[in-house]
Amino acid sequence: MIQRRMHLVAYLKTGPTANHPGGWRHPEAALHDIFTPERYEHIARVLEDACFDACFFADLLGLPDIHGGNFDAYLRKGGQISYLDPMTVLPVMGRVTRHLGLGATLSTTFLHPYHLARSLASLDMLTGGRAAWNIVTSATDLEARNLGMQGIPAKADRYDHADEVLEACSALWDCWDPDAFVMDREAGVFIDPEKVRYANYQGRSVSTRGPLSIPRTPQGRPVFLQAGASDRGREFAARWAEAVFCTPHGKTDGIAFRTDMHARMQSQDRTPDACKVLPGIAVVVGETSSIAREKAAYLQSLIEPEAQTMLHSALLGADLSRHQTAEAVAAAQGNQGITGSQDRVLQLMQKENISFAEAAARPRNLLVGTAQNIADEMEDWFTSGACDGFVVFPTVFPRMFEDFGRLVVPELQRRGLFRTEYAGRTLRENLAAA
Repeated sequence: MIQRRMHLVAYLKTGPTANHPGGWRHPEAALHDIFTPERYEHIARVLEDACFDACFFADLLGLPDIHGGNFDAYLRKGGQISYLDPMTVLPVMGRVTRHLGLGATLSTTFLHPYHLARSLASLDMLTGGRAAWNIVTSATDLEARNLGMQGIPAKADRYDHADEVLEACSALWDCWDPDAFVMDREAGVFIDPEKVRYANYQGRSVSTRGPLSIPRTPQGRPVFLQAGASDRGREFAARWAEAVFCTPHGKTDGIAFRTDMHARMQSQDRTPDACKVLPGIAVVVGETSSIAREKAAYLQSLIEPEAQTMLHSALLGADLSRHQTAEAVAAAQGNQGITGSQDRVLQLMQKENISFAEAAARPRNLLVGTAQNIADEMEDWFTSGACDGFVVFPTVFPRMFEDFGRLVVPELQRRGLFRTEYAGRTLRENLAAA
């Protein structure tokens, strides 16, 4: 029997802050190279050396300005900002790697299917079948206003629209047969036109004729990642996603989420192993437990209270400097907010019997300890059915990923829980491998 193995995906930003609002202040955090190709080449090599399945860049089409009603704090305190368009960075990373999957966050609410299909097919072609799409419907009015809308549509409407966008993109990616290229110099035939067709997709809110000018790519379509935690978001993931990024507060919540996703996938005639459930983690690893605890305490001391509050204001879609209770936040959100982030706050609130404001002010949990300690926790989640692997987000960049690859990955490999080499050439092949 083939042993089941974990899958690991790295959460990245084109900037120094990703979920841990104090990490950029650490003396070992790289700040000088945000706008250089070398920064992104280096992390790509680090992740591929550690046999990560993939990485993806979280993205936002604007500057968060929910907290305090402006973007002052987010700029001053080094908030989670996209300083570069990830689609310009990923090909740079693809040039220095051969196996690492490369993902971008792209919105179905704001981008037309033809644009999405064309950009992602180009990335998949240039990387030999390693493109991934972190599919978002977006969750902020600020993005909507930047793209010419008055506000973000209701969540159900966004997902209905997203279903049509995915259908349209799939139709565009299927416009070319794999053997369309002839390239017969003597006969003067470059492409067989009978192997190319129109998409002619017509939905309620989306239409596209096609065909793409880009032929069928090595994967046929990019790998679909998704992070919707609402009921409608989970239905969408059950239909489309090949990996789901989630943020449960604890293992019990993780088991419940994965069980629910499997049931929803079965209703879509998909097998549970067709979609990997990947909760997010960050680690602080030390040579001894005491060293790890000291490192974690110092790292957490770098978080200013307002920096933590502004991060959650952006995630929840409500100004936490003004709204302190779950009811007040819900009333202020409108159509904004990320359900998974709100669920995690509510789970923490209930588990520890604290107020919503106290739970929202708490930093994310870190896995702290030796490589053996961290591998123990990851193995427990994995073997208990809480996950199929993890999305690993950085605290101190790039040092955390370097330490994780140097210390934790070899321990997981020693236990037979993680690959020692890539099984396939494409990202989809590596995700499908046991």
